[in-house]
Amino acid sequence: MCVSLALAGCASYSGLTTEGTRLDAKSLQSAQALKGINVTPAAWPQKDWWKRLGDSQLNGLVDEALRDSPDMQIASARAHQATAAAGAANAARMPTLDAEADVTRSRLSRSQDPTGQGGRYDTVRDIGLTFNYTFDLWGGQRDAWEAALSEARAAEVDSHAASLTLAADVAKAYSNLGHAYSVLDLSKDDLQRTRKMLDLSKQRLQAGIDSHYQYQQTESLEASSQEQVINAQKQVKSAHIALAVLLGKGPDRGFEIARPQILTPAAVAVPSTLPAELLGRRPDIVAARWRVEAASKNIAAAKTRFYPNLNLSAAAGTQSLLGDALFGSASRFMSIAPAISLPIFDGGRLRAGLDAEDANYDLAVAQYNKTLVAALGDVSDTLEQLNAMSEQVSTQKRAADIAQQSYDSGLQRYESGIGSYLDVLSIEQQLLQAQRQLADLNAEQITLSIQLMQALGGGFEPGNAAAAVPVQASLAE
Repeated sequence: MCVSLALAGCASYSGLTTEGTRLDAKSLQSAQALKGINVTPAAWPQKDWWKRLGDSQLNGLVDEALRDSPDMQIASARAHQATAAAGAANAARMPTLDAEADVTRSRLSRSQDPTGQGGRYDTVRDIGLTFNYTFDLWGGQRDAWEAALSEARAAEVDSHAASLTLAADVAKAYSNLGHAYSVLDLSKDDLQRTRKMLDLSKQRLQAGIDSHYQYQQTESLEASSQEQVINAQKQVKSAHIALAVLLGKGPDRGFEIARPQILTPAAVAVPSTLPAELLGRRPDIVAARWRVEAASKNIAAAKTRFYPNLNLSAAAGTQSLLGDALFGSASRFMSIAPAISLPIFDGGRLRAGLDAEDANYDLAVAQYNKTLVAALGDVSDTLEQLNAMSEQVSTQKRAADIAQQSYDSGLQRYESGIGSYLDVLSIEQQLLQAQRQLADLNAEQITLSIQLMQALGGGFEPGNAAAAVPVQASLAE
């Protein structure tokens, strides 16, 4: 009867509820997008997926970045913060016991002196213990601890996501460095061709075959080729510095990196268990799920604040004047004070707090849904591009070979004095463009391979403790 009356007097949270609903991965159709893609159960990346790109220097650079990069230090610090917060939430559930000892010397005024004389000195000695415990009658403290624990697990998974992002960024930057060197090689080859054309044009001018105007055009082309070489050299230096930044080192570290080897793109394949297992393979999705769990627990904790609660305080010790026995029977004291608290009217503070937790839950669900949709989109889009890339590379290589043959033939005709200057000039530009496009496609293929490894979770294992999000009905629903 008393409990019923107490609950009836509590502030009410009726009418407050959440609106967010988590998406089911099975409801996101992807069969059409993945149609024609090679499917294999062994397509999930390994933890050291970058080793499949085939460059030992890259392996060392990724290890160096994971060890020294400030990005990883930031992720580690955030995980530490979240773990400390979970520890504090757990400690808040425990009783407290404090000890205190003090000596107070005081001069009493006339109004303070029991004898009415005043001017007397007293010395009071005090030793005591204070105990305090708030009973978790409705499990709110445990819910708050579990919410903090879920946040800590999300932060731990975030550190895995940071590792994956950093490794992918290093691999992409390394590929960009290799591409910059390839462009530099093509620019130097183009400069050699234009200089050879300039020599031939000079000979033809002296022989009266070509005009001075044609010779000047070739001079302009040679100057433009020189500018392209300078620009390519600048891009190589920028790529070196970008790598040094990712490694967490000064710019000079980048210039110690040797020219990359030709990287090997990963085979285009998709796991046969996609998208179901992607939920546990992508660290960003796992972290988002943990944050939904944390928001649910925070709602449960907020609801318990509407109920009455019990607190117990106790104190014991000794207190005596100087000259009396400190531990004598007359100096001892003790107290015990159970107290019950019952929220009746708080101006809407509790309802506002619960409403805010409901909104946080809806936000966490929306962010989870967004992460899930984006993850499936990343995988599908990257696979689609990679699936067509090999044919693009093959076609462009054939175009570059034809352009090279046409240039060689045209140059021979020009050397023999029967070819047209404009024909050679046009073919030379076509050759340069075809070679540049081929280099760009090769670099893009490597980048897409790296993006695929990242989109598939980069070797994040679903068996990790932090990945084991409990499957249960949401407490907020």
